[in-house]
Amino acid sequence: MTDLLQPYHLGGLALPNRVVMAPMSRVRATPTGEATPLMSSYYAQRATAGLIISEGAHPSGVGQSNVGTPGLHTDAQEAAWKPVTAAVHANGGRIFAQIMHSGRVSHPDTTGVRPVGPSAVAAPGEVFTPSGPQPVPVPRALATEEVPEHAHSYARAASRAVRAGFDGVELHGANGYLVSQFLSSNANLRTDSYGGPVANRIRFAVEAAEATADAVGADRTGIRLSPAGAFWGVEEQDTLGLYTALLRELTRLDLAYVHLEGTADEDLLLRLRRAWPSALIMNPSLPMGPEQVGRAEADHWLGLGADLISFGRAFIANPDLVERLRGELPVAPADGDTYYQGGEQGYLTYPTYQYGG
Repeated sequence: MTDLLQPYHLGGLALPNRVVMAPMSRVRATPTGEATPLMSSYYAQRATAGLIISEGAHPSGVGQSNVGTPGLHTDAQEAAWKPVTAAVHANGGRIFAQIMHSGRVSHPDTTGVRPVGPSAVAAPGEVFTPSGPQPVPVPRALATEEVPEHAHSYARAASRAVRAGFDGVELHGANGYLVSQFLSSNANLRTDSYGGPVANRIRFAVEAAEATADAVGADRTGIRLSPAGAFWGVEEQDTLGLYTALLRELTRLDLAYVHLEGTADEDLLLRLRRAWPSALIMNPSLPMGPEQVGRAEADHWLGLGADLISFGRAFIANPDLVERLRGELPVAPADGDTYYQGGEQGYLTYPTYQYGG
């Protein structure tokens, strides 16, 4: 059976183990979206992961979700990421940048402009703004001729990411953000070539992935998906048919990997595993769900055919997670109250395992 601590070749990278640090928003960037020295230390602490995937970086001003999130669309943002990637590489690690366009999940108080989306349908709930949580507004529906510009924004951000020293990029196609909104049957009510039938609703995702692969190389490009996920109110019809069609098109692009979240039942996820012939990263848990993933879930999915396993909250509280998994040591729980509060507490203050204590 495949072991979690075995090496793996992913695209052009030799990974020392199959443990992936999942992308997680921690809102420690500057108000103008630059990475900070805190972020350099945070990622460098976790460089023993086979691969780190950074928190989502917005590819344009209108694509920003919350305050405190980093970007990859200005020269200053690009330059600010260089110490982060350098710190990870100095500690022997590898890091991909996740590129995340929020679409309708944003607010004018954060970006200065009205959010955009496939259709003028608001997401439920509240989004964080500089003045606190506010209801998510109705987005402006993108005109047909505008859609390719937003698809190509992922590619432009990817080029900046590689120049900033990232080893590759992951497109955030999950969790109710822009790619997910185009896949959705209730956030996407379009009647043009980007809406309606499955072939049209997957078009945006495919165009974004194709443009990114052309810009930085398919072997440096992955995508994260959350089949049947209901984040930010998105719904999907015929999830199996939708994602099978999407994976068929992505197979043509020869991407480095697909990163699936455990948002659907196991049978559906296994069908998607069979539909994807290349590297699969599996995150066995629901984002922010009740369970923190451990070794048992990782081994289960490696046995079912996943190639790598991503861990989220376990990496927050355990910078030495790989060593803890290797030594079958206790994995500490994360403190949810400090996820987004800013500063060092709950960010750089989690210790490595103390032997004999």
